[in-house]
Amino acid sequence: MSKHALTTADILSMDVYERERAERKRAIQPMKRLRRVEVGPCAAFYFENYDTMWLQVHEMLFIERGGNEQLADELAAYNPLIPKGNELVATLMFEIENATKRHELLAKLGGVEETVSFTVNGLSVRAVPEDDVDRTTADGKASSVQFLHFVFDKEQIAAFCQPGQSIILTISHPAYAHSAVIPEATRTELARDFDLNLLA
Repeated sequence: MSKHALTTADILSMDVYERERAERKRAIQPMKRLRRVEVGPCAAFYFENYDTMWLQVHEMLFIERGGNEQLADELAAYNPLIPKGNELVATLMFEIENATKRHELLAKLGGVEETVSFTVNGLSVRAVPEDDVDRTTADGKASSVQFLHFVFDKEQIAAFCQPGQSIILTISHPAYAHSAVIPEATRTELARDFDLNLLA
């Protein structure tokens, strides 16, 4: 079970982080690979947790050197993306190197954040977009980065945590309708985000 929030006590000084940075980034890579799921040709879900957000906050502080004032902003921005025990949280990115093709696709993807769901052994869990900003513009263009929460009830958590379950991640937007089966190694990793005490 992971921690559900970062505090100032979790943050290293930048001198210490600079010394440990390369090793910290290298150590987290195997876990991050398990937490990345491709759906279709250009959508990638990066499932966040305490560790990925710990690294993200440190990277922002290291690059921008904003000190304690910046730290407060980073904690406010990234703590909502740490799962709270009954959810999975993902950064969805549409990864298209060609700027023209990227613009053409995103122009068709308005509302895509409302069309994402898990199916867990027949049980549906729809994504809820992070409400920090509107990720679809008034003219129907989607952002290339979306932040999504998948809130599970007890039955859905129990099903997700059962080895060998059929788990499918789907985008059902008319302009981008694709699904992917979650590998067992990824299911095992993501199951760590749930607080099993909630099932008691």
